[in-house]
Amino acid sequence: MSVDDLITPIFVREGIASPVEIPSLPGVYQHTVGSAAEFCKQLADLGIPGTIIFGVPETKDETGSEAWNPKGIVQVAISAIKSAVGDGLVVMADLCLDEYLSSGHCGVLNSFGNVDNDATLELYAKVAIAQANAGVDLVGPSGMMDGQVGAIRSALDGVGYDNVGIMAYSAKYASALYGPFRDAVDVRIADGGNRSTYQQDYHNAKEALSEILADIDQGADIVMVKPAMTYLDIVSLADRNVTVPVAAYHVSGEYAMIKAAAANGWIDGDAVAVEQLTAIKRAGASMILTYFAPFISKLLG
Repeated sequence: MSVDDLITPIFVREGIASPVEIPSLPGVYQHTVGSAAEFCKQLADLGIPGTIIFGVPETKDETGSEAWNPKGIVQVAISAIKSAVGDGLVVMADLCLDEYLSSGHCGVLNSFGNVDNDATLELYAKVAIAQANAGVDLVGPSGMMDGQVGAIRSALDGVGYDNVGIMAYSAKYASALYGPFRDAVDVRIADGGNRSTYQQDYHNAKEALSEILADIDQGADIVMVKPAMTYLDIVSLADRNVTVPVAAYHVSGEYAMIKAAAANGWIDGDAVAVEQLTAIKRAGASMILTYFAPFISKLLG
């Protein structure tokens, strides 16, 4: 494992005057646009090659319209970060609606209260174009809607953004490890619902490869497995069966467990973090999304 393997997730929030530490993710912050740009300068100086942006808007609605607003938080952050770092950092953006929808789901709901896959694809296309207009290098569709990669690729190509890449969340499981992340993006699913109808069942390994191959067929440049440590078998499966790069997301719960155990003196947190990220690399990941990236880069020198 090296610094070149790491991608840093970053949270950018509207309506705050200074960075706010996320209690369930010690050492990770919700940033202002300005502090996000400064943080990304630091990442570039550390040799970290990429970041992925998650937005936390002030307002939500039934269509998630802030997600494609040219003045929406992610679009503003993309422009500010690209202005600050230029080509010194690959700037990616999460492409989903959960942060922007009042329902907290990854897609818009139909009259029966269920996620409407095809209506959501039309909105994902609008988000992709808005992010591309802002200067993003890659978009990261994470909603697990059927056909999302193809719809986004077609939309981007249709307006001349064939150079904007797609890092697809291809094997994203309905995991219990996302709690701290939902704190970070201020998302709660309405009426106590869940995402099991569109995220993958963690009992099922076979579905992952079919989803990964479908995303590649639709135009994905990178495929991702999420979570990472708990799904090393899926990371390895993907690596053995595809030629595109495989990314793995060391998720918020995986990070938080290490930090909590280290805070109690039960483990050497830095050593465990390096061990886990090395295991993800060993399993076949070409790139690792991790909240540890800034800290690990200093350890690796």
